[in-house]
Amino acid sequence: MPCLFDLALLHPDPDDAQWLRPVPPTTALTQLIHPIEREIQERRRRTVALTDALEPFMAFTAQNSTAPQGVTVLEGLNRINATLDQVTADCTEELLTVQPGSGRQPHILEKALRRVEPLIERGVRMRTLYQHTARHHPATLAYMEQVGPSGVEVRTLEEIIDRLIIVDRRVAFIPASSDRLSALELRHKGIVEYLVGVFEQFWLHGLPWEEPVSYGPDLDGITGVQRSIAKLLVEGHVDEAIARRLGMNVRTCRAHIAKLGSSLGSGSRTQLGYLIAQSKLLERDS
Repeated sequence: MPCLFDLALLHPDPDDAQWLRPVPPTTALTQLIHPIEREIQERRRRTVALTDALEPFMAFTAQNSTAPQGVTVLEGLNRINATLDQVTADCTEELLTVQPGSGRQPHILEKALRRVEPLIERGVRMRTLYQHTARHHPATLAYMEQVGPSGVEVRTLEEIIDRLIIVDRRVAFIPASSDRLSALELRHKGIVEYLVGVFEQFWLHGLPWEEPVSYGPDLDGITGVQRSIAKLLVEGHVDEAIARRLGMNVRTCRAHIAKLGSSLGSGSRTQLGYLIAQSKLLERDS
């Protein structure tokens, strides 16, 4: 009888409590399953709620878990800057940086100045690569005056790689996205050594900051900058890509292209490419 009660196959007779009445198995089954189904629904609801709560963190975790050992993804400017501040504060020997473009914003240079001042006091060797266009950037010029020639060694090139920071040849930072809102912190020895080698190759061909830039003589009224643009044009690069590679804004780049077209007598971009080839301008330049 206890088993029959547990399976809901018996219930008291409503007219006589001394008697037990049988319950059809289908009715008993429904009665037994209903609370189980209700519990299942509740657990499903809780599963959905937990998934919604943790989903924002899953993409970030997956991104870091797929990164090889020694590589950390830094998301957001606050985290990037905080990590940079911490690592550079511990720098004891050497700081290598590559800064592409025509120059950084004044507030960014102020942060950079606060970072490097303690390093200058400790005698840390610092070398920075800029593009030639940074030589005409007022904020960069002011920054160089403050750090002084003995504080940071600077060389410039017409074209360099994207932003790179190497601290004591043990930690490197590179952008992880085009908008620079994420970065990679690299501590893998092989990767860092490779990036140091890349920096040294660019440094070898860089022009010291105190030496004036010479693009060579003008050829038929075409400047060295315009010859560099002509080379990139015939390679098929668009204005934005040319400006980025030469460290200038797009408006300046287009002004040079217009002057180049005027010098060669071009009436269109298609004709300009043809005239560059016909003039053998790039052959004479090389």
